[in-house]
Amino acid sequence: MCGITGIKGFNLIGKMFMINNNKSCQTLRHRGPDSIGFYADDSYACGHARLSIQDLSPLGRQPMKDDSGRYNICFNGEIYNFKSLKTELIQKGYSFKTDTDTEVLLKLYLSEGKSCLNRLNGFFAFAIYDKETEDLFLARDRYGIKPLFYYHDDDKFAYASELKALMTYNLPKAIDKQSLNHYLHLNYIPAPYSIFENVHKLLPGHSLEVRGKEVTIEKYFNEKVEPLQIDYNNAQQQLRELTEQSVEDRLISDAPLGSFLSGGIDSSIIVGLASQKVSDFKTYSIGFKDNPFFDETKYAELVAEKFKTDHTTFKLSNDDLFDELEAVTNNLDEPFADSSAINVHILSRKTKEHVKVALSGDGADELFAGYNKYQGEYLVKNPGLKETVAKGMFPILNLFPKSRNSSFSNKIRQIEKFVKGAKLSEKDRYWSWCGFSDKTEINKLLTSEYHIENDLRKNEFTNHLDGSMNNFLLNDQQLVLANDMLVKVDKMSMANGLEVRVPFLDHRVVQFANGLNESYKIDSKMKKRIVQDAFRDFLPEELYNRPKKGFEVPMLDWLKTDLKKEIRQLLLDQEFIQDQGIFNYSEVVKIHDKLISNNPGDSHARIWALLVFQKWWKQFMVS
Repeated sequence: MCGITGIKGFNLIGKMFMINNNKSCQTLRHRGPDSIGFYADDSYACGHARLSIQDLSPLGRQPMKDDSGRYNICFNGEIYNFKSLKTELIQKGYSFKTDTDTEVLLKLYLSEGKSCLNRLNGFFAFAIYDKETEDLFLARDRYGIKPLFYYHDDDKFAYASELKALMTYNLPKAIDKQSLNHYLHLNYIPAPYSIFENVHKLLPGHSLEVRGKEVTIEKYFNEKVEPLQIDYNNAQQQLRELTEQSVEDRLISDAPLGSFLSGGIDSSIIVGLASQKVSDFKTYSIGFKDNPFFDETKYAELVAEKFKTDHTTFKLSNDDLFDELEAVTNNLDEPFADSSAINVHILSRKTKEHVKVALSGDGADELFAGYNKYQGEYLVKNPGLKETVAKGMFPILNLFPKSRNSSFSNKIRQIEKFVKGAKLSEKDRYWSWCGFSDKTEINKLLTSEYHIENDLRKNEFTNHLDGSMNNFLLNDQQLVLANDMLVKVDKMSMANGLEVRVPFLDHRVVQFANGLNESYKIDSKMKKRIVQDAFRDFLPEELYNRPKKGFEVPMLDWLKTDLKKEIRQLLLDQEFIQDQGIFNYSEVVKIHDKLISNNPGDSHARIWALLVFQKWWKQFMVS
């Protein structure tokens, strides 16, 4: 796991930008604190920040050349089946100097070309340069676990693991208006777009070739719902076998390895399976001293006791979480307002004190229908008495306060959101449930210069929806999982030099999950049904039949108290807002007034998104 960056100059002007390669690589040092390496010739330069996991010797450093010196690779990620691939390549006559997956990947590409991508089991973003032809080949893993930004104009092509490193090449900083609108709706910016015009993220499952000045992008992997003919009992058994194999594959490491353990079913499955392969397996949890409702450490400790893991719990106060805010926002290279990033950052930081690699249960909810919105979508498609009653209550819902600050007001908020969504088409409902602001609210918030008349990209982000629950889940995998959940984990873990592996996103597990009958995943009583049933005899009984609490922070309270000063400086300074020219000051004030009212609704999410944007603006656009 590492950070990569590179630039190819097409002419003298473009080659002048290559001087920034060293500086770009240094900005990625947190992703790869073990060593820094560079390569440069007349028209191409690249850099690599290494987090050494396989073959810890200096031989594993990058950029790495092939035996002839013609080809050069910069690689970020892990290839879990590299040993079997290496055996095949040796049989074909290839020799190896290292025990790294990097060298295997490079020689597999030399042997099979870009078709090698479909043979890889792992997560990755990499660039391979052909010195003789000056061609450049880049690729990103199937599900977007590892990031890759790029920029292309008439003079040059540049790429990097992070936007911050890419912009170090002195690229133009023009705000992309549609991306800004999507950020204010979703609290993140979906690929292939970024906050800047002409800067893109390579989509998951895609490769990119630069030949001369021409850039060609191809989709090498297409995740589709391919129905499986399998009964429920056999499906449970196969799920267990696939998950066990995936976990075993992800235990390959020459560096210390452990796992996050939240106390939920997903991470508990991963820990239980890993503990069968590794004695005294190390596990890590965080608990919340000041928020006992969200503290799940007792369940994590039950799991740790059952599987005899070497368990560590980090007990945190609200002050501990708040102290993490600055570190989190400083590590955001584009606006990203998922506040649970704070928890992931502090868990990653503390876990890194013990190990270099951690397994995680991420991805299972999007594969097997674990979130409340999936239950909502199921109920819309299969209405019953409770849903009819909820719709009948809609006229009186406005009489009640709505916020996440208490169980009752949060339930009222959820009911209102469900009832409103139930009246919409599937695509409009999906888009509404993904967001925190509608188009009218966003247009009020933005000055006319930043309005978009037609959301030309919205169909890109809802293109799988066709009335089936499986395609609803597939859409979430490619929008929410790839652009929110995985981005959050990558940014926050790599900010601390920790590699996080996600066994549920092994492509064999994903393809199996997407092919299952949707009734195996969700019904009127249970979410993530097959996951719960397949491992029911494996996990502590106490993990079942309890509410999913999530991974939240007391953002509403912070915005009303500790963050009041920053809100005054960044959101309520009328002169600053007007000079910036992006937001309407009067509308910002209205959102803030709602925040401090008795009926805040989702205003805390909108205020946090604005605050994150302004802190990003100060860091990237002013300094």
